[in-house]
Amino acid sequence: MNTPSNRPAKGKNRAKLDPVYDLETRERALALVSHGRSLNSVSKQTGISRAAIRQWQVRIEPISRTSKCSRPDDLATYSYLLGLYLGDGCLSRHPRGGYVLRIACADAWPGLITACRDAILRVRPANSVYLVPKQGCVMVTGHSRHWPCLFPQHGPGKKHERHIALEPWQQQIVDAHPWELIRGLIHSDGCRITNWTTRMVNGERKRYEYPRYFFTNASDDIVRLYTDTLDSLGVEWRTARQSRRAQNVSVARRASVALMDAHVGPKY
Repeated sequence: MNTPSNRPAKGKNRAKLDPVYDLETRERALALVSHGRSLNSVSKQTGISRAAIRQWQVRIEPISRTSKCSRPDDLATYSYLLGLYLGDGCLSRHPRGGYVLRIACADAWPGLITACRDAILRVRPANSVYLVPKQGCVMVTGHSRHWPCLFPQHGPGKKHERHIALEPWQQQIVDAHPWELIRGLIHSDGCRITNWTTRMVNGERKRYEYPRYFFTNASDDIVRLYTDTLDSLGVEWRTARQSRRAQNVSVARRASVALMDAHVGPKY
């Protein structure tokens, strides 16, 4: 039988036995509640007591203050990843909290898949990246609660159905690393092809080949960002085709193609 001297205290010692949850665990539980889940169901799923979750709800503002986003250290890689995101990327909420960045990369370009994966790891080195095979492509995927801070263009609906504009701090990065943005946009929604034609020379028909770059996107804002950046780099371009679905921008003049070859090059 326990005596008063060796009987466990009900309050003080019990508090010492309560698990200490890290910030990410708390934010994940609060995210589930914010999506309409009951405290009871979240408690059963996570193993966290309802009392603890209820207490975190009261402290939600102090928690959010401790998780401010930081700017990326590798600004050149961020500019490249921004181009990939604007072209073929999207953000979505993760069921366990935070956000998932997905960038679609065609199976035909394994070098692009590797470059995209490396870019995500360099921008968010503390987070893991994994590849999700789809028909004809791979979704290069990374999880982080900070993605909306790094890509504030995220919002409801498709990118071409909403306004897309860079934040001042993003524009500063793009101004410092414009070719990386262009390379990301071309790698996601562009290509380098070789056109050919024939001419009669001294009575003989000869074949001539010439390379050109195309960029196609359905968002007027993203196309404007691409062409404005080309203008800043002295690259000549013209609108090759425009339909209800997308605009097609061509770079075909020899000097401009040479600039693109030096800084972008074909996908591989």
